[in-house]
Amino acid sequence: AGGGGGGGTDTVLANPSLPADILAESVPGNIRKAEHFLTFMRKIVRHLKDQLRNPEARWETPQAFLHELHDKTGLEAKPLKFTYSRLNSLLRTLEVTSLDDHSDLSEIADFATLLATYQEGFAVVLEPDSSIIPGLSEPVLELSCLDASVAIKPVFKRFRSVIITSGTLSPIDLYPRILDFHPVVSSSLPMSIFRSSICPLVVTRGDNQTKVSSAFGVRDDDRVVSNYGKLLVDACRIVPDGMVVFFPSYLYMESIIVRWDKMGILKQVTDYKLLFIETKDVVETTLALDNFRTACECGRGAVFLSVARGKVAEGIDFDRHLGRAVMMFGVPFQYTKSLTLKARLDFLHTKFQINEADFITFDAMRQASQCAGRVFRSKTDYGLMIFADARYNQENKRNKLPPWIRQFLGDAHCNLSTTMASSKMRRFLREMAQPVDDVARSSVLLNNEKISALAARIAGTARAGVTGQVAVAQPAGELGVSAASPTEEEEQLAAEMQAAAEAEAQLARVKTEEADSPAAAAPMDVAETSGGAAAAPAVA
Repeated sequence: AGGGGGGGTDTVLANPSLPADILAESVPGNIRKAEHFLTFMRKIVRHLKDQLRNPEARWETPQAFLHELHDKTGLEAKPLKFTYSRLNSLLRTLEVTSLDDHSDLSEIADFATLLATYQEGFAVVLEPDSSIIPGLSEPVLELSCLDASVAIKPVFKRFRSVIITSGTLSPIDLYPRILDFHPVVSSSLPMSIFRSSICPLVVTRGDNQTKVSSAFGVRDDDRVVSNYGKLLVDACRIVPDGMVVFFPSYLYMESIIVRWDKMGILKQVTDYKLLFIETKDVVETTLALDNFRTACECGRGAVFLSVARGKVAEGIDFDRHLGRAVMMFGVPFQYTKSLTLKARLDFLHTKFQINEADFITFDAMRQASQCAGRVFRSKTDYGLMIFADARYNQENKRNKLPPWIRQFLGDAHCNLSTTMASSKMRRFLREMAQPVDDVARSSVLLNNEKISALAARIAGTARAGVTGQVAVAQPAGELGVSAASPTEEEEQLAAEMQAAAEAEAQLARVKTEEADSPAAAAPMDVAETSGGAAAAPAVA
């Protein structure tokens, strides 16, 4: 990203949830004194407690919530905007060091400030019973952001050019609508690989021809559970080292593990690999991940059962031998009866005319792609991606997978039974076990010559004054490619890249001259004998 800006904008970027006018405005007089502010906070807390006692699940706009708050307590919206800053000021004045003791009060202040700041793109959601433990009442009052463009608007204001890139921006035409901008260039680039190192498989049925699916109508069928178990056992027997399995939810994962245990499937799994399970406890999950890595490192092999949208799915990489296969048991749809999801669907349909079914499918397939990408992290990596649900065979689902997966997902890889999938797993892993073609691998890496050519190209582009050529995103209403003279920073960057490339080339020439000298003849003979001709230095 590039462009100009001032220190004030940097403050907004550091606090993206609060607009600049609020950060600069002074605290209202009616909450400036400590005793007045504490009385003000007591009224807010009392009102929130009354809301949590309401047995009816509902969602409403911030305006409606503030109107009810004013009717019952007499509190105005403007002082609410400064609740968070006034509380921090009071804690600093009192020199309070144990801030954790006041974390609940800080959350209430956060809630009040954001509630009064944003009137559009948010919803207040009340869930009177969100506990997963039967018999335990755990009401939740949530201020939910429905508009993703709120978070990225400060970036568009701060920078002249913005490049948005990811492996899961598919379908690429939906993101500009959700983030409310008009792209100057949208492009889906192919994956630069030297072999077919990804093997996606769509498994739709078991050997008994019963369809496998996590849909509510069939997920409890013993035949479906048994087919999922057989697929897992076969994969554990065939795939070396580590495997990761994702389920749509914790509830479904827990129920299917219990039934697998009764069927003896877990015992068969542990004959081939150790078994680890993700839980909602962060410490337990972290310990399980450490033990999973240890099992893979020592050659025992392991399988990790986890949940889509959980900690493992969002930020843990299973590269190389830690993840030779990833399995998706079901389609990770959001809970469609969630009030938060209903509020967001209503907002997206009203403001951006996005169809509810399209967004739900898009969100589920994006999450499936996110999970599948955990096992493929470099050009030399390889892995299996098994989508075990009959719904993945539908055209409207497969088309929403990113191109780097679809390019390997031919007709021969779709609508498979568990036995057919096992056969293709064996074939793929035999191919990956063959020696790597060094010439083919070097063709997709950057060597000194390619770096020099890129540096020259960048320098020429900067001198021509052309900017915004690759996947540039502009805020809504500013469609077009910006053409500006190259800045001093751009010219300096191009010069530095050119100098670095020349230095690398000079170093390579020196090494070549040293290798040609008589003193270096013996080591060269050893190198050529052990690995053939020495490859040129390369940068991934």
